[in-house]
Amino acid sequence: MAVRESDATGSNPVRECRKVKRVTQAELAEAVGVSRQTIIAVERGDYSPSVYLAIRIARTLERSVEELFTLEEES
Repeated sequence: MAVRESDATGSNPVRECRKVKRVTQAELAEAVGVSRQTIIAVERGDYSPSVYLAIRIARTLERSVEELFTLEEES
């Protein structure tokens, strides 16, 4: 799964939702059981989370997986 691009500014829904909820990267990481570096990589689009991690992030941010992530087509 990849972070869904939300606009041309390079922002993404995970970062936007996290900031709206006033949750730090470290707090989100602790809530979903990964390192802060993993959250940073997800927000930058450098790391595609597993389905299970995407679900945990979405639940923590009170969003659906579809709102935050999109499936990457394998080529």
